[in-house]
Amino acid sequence: MTKSRLFRLAGIILPMALVIVLAAAPAYAHEEYKIGAIFASTGPASMLGLPEKNTVMMLEEALNAAGGIGGKKVEIIFYNTEADPTKTVTAVKKLIKKDKVEIIIGPTTSGTTLAIIDIIEKEKVPLISAAASVRIIKPVKPYVFKTPQTDVMAVEKIYERLQKNGIKRVAIITVANGFGDSGRNQLKILASKYGLTVVADERFGKKDTDMTVQLTKIKGTNAQAIISWDTNPGPAVIAKNRKALGIKIPLYNSHGVASKKFIELSGGAAEGTYLPAGKLLVVDQLTKNDPQRKVLTDYKNSYESKFGGSANTFGGHAYDAFQIAVKAIQNLVDKKIHVNRDSIRDELENITGFVGTGGIFNFSAKDHNGLTKEGFVLVEIENGDWKLAE
Repeated sequence: MTKSRLFRLAGIILPMALVIVLAAAPAYAHEEYKIGAIFASTGPASMLGLPEKNTVMMLEEALNAAGGIGGKKVEIIFYNTEADPTKTVTAVKKLIKKDKVEIIIGPTTSGTTLAIIDIIEKEKVPLISAAASVRIIKPVKPYVFKTPQTDVMAVEKIYERLQKNGIKRVAIITVANGFGDSGRNQLKILASKYGLTVVADERFGKKDTDMTVQLTKIKGTNAQAIISWDTNPGPAVIAKNRKALGIKIPLYNSHGVASKKFIELSGGAAEGTYLPAGKLLVVDQLTKNDPQRKVLTDYKNSYESKFGGSANTFGGHAYDAFQIAVKAIQNLVDKKIHVNRDSIRDELENITGFVGTGGIFNFSAKDHNGLTKEGFVLVEIENGDWKLAE
């Protein structure tokens, strides 16, 4: 065989051999695991989104310092949505196409989450939302999960209390956006189940700064309690207006105000009002054998030591989303299963008994939230602080 022919054969065989070697490399090898994070760290929902961002960045740092997942680092790629649906859509497209993340956690709000579900499902990228609306996970969408308790659970927690106290007639006042729409629907749908009649159904805009007109109408009814449904700052305005109008019937808020900022913004007007919330707000009042106590205490201490202020349930939603995403990836690595978007999605449905800040999560193919209303407690605001009301 001539030298020239040998060289020609080598030029064919060597590249083929290289392809075979590369193809034989472990399918589950990763340089790093990329997780997208989309939170409203500025803008109207920053009271929710900033602690979410802080929490995830804190957890990323701690995880990588401890060796990451199977010796590989986790990289958080963060975009600020400003709670704007258009910016959220843009961020998600970048995470999927440009950054090529394996999974996305967030967004902060129900409206922005609902705005991206079609993209998530089309591109088949697992998402763990930090928003509350039951519409996010019902009906089940294959790639969409969430960590906060649903508004159905929040309504049931409030209605159980009202029923126990013999209240029959309620007035509702809800914000006109995705979160408010979903809460309003559940308040109306579930009322009859608890022997309640909705005698007033008032609405307000997210940017409204005075709800005196709506509350005056409510005052003219025979309502025995008011239920306000929004995230801050609207509920603080309602608390102030209620006090100024001399309305004495009890005020209940959604879980969307489970932050010390609500107490601060209300200027004392929130005293004696109620809300359903995760156990983080009252961790020091839990029994010693509560299964969530250690997780909640460790998170609270870590967050407050690093950032100051008070840890809140919104940061807790991001804590749960991050830890569940990491657990799914770690499980796949342990099983030597290729880590990709589809395998992570499948593994999320297998996660059960996970103790988080929002409760004990038991995901399944039929339940992409994995919580029950037992993850909630009813909280009263007393002396400018949280008090377990049950």
